Amino acid sequence: MLAELSVFPLDKGGHGLSSYVAESIKIIEESGLDFEIHAMGTLIEGPADVVFDVIRKCHENMASKCDRVATNIKIDDRKGAEGSIRRKVESVEKKLLRKSPNE
Repeated sequence: MLAELSVFPLDKGGHGLSSYVAESIKIIEESGLDFEIHAMGTLIEGPADVVFDVIRKCHENMASKCDRVATNIKIDDRKGAEGSIRRKVESVEKKLLRKSPNE
């Protein structure tokens, strides 16, 4: 399963939210799942039960520190697919006749 996750507080002002986001990244790192951080969210890849557990932990952690939390999730659940985080980008790069960022 590939999931794009964005968890952020709505009651902590519009600036300086990176410390809250960093706590979610620590939870994701501790899970051992493959992930990539982006400007608007984080991609996580792994078994569905583990991915959903990590999403829940990130949301609950944020909710324990904030009165209002927004959690956005987008899921691509393709049976038997692994390495989708990099493979999807590489596929597009090949079509653009560019080298992937990992080369």
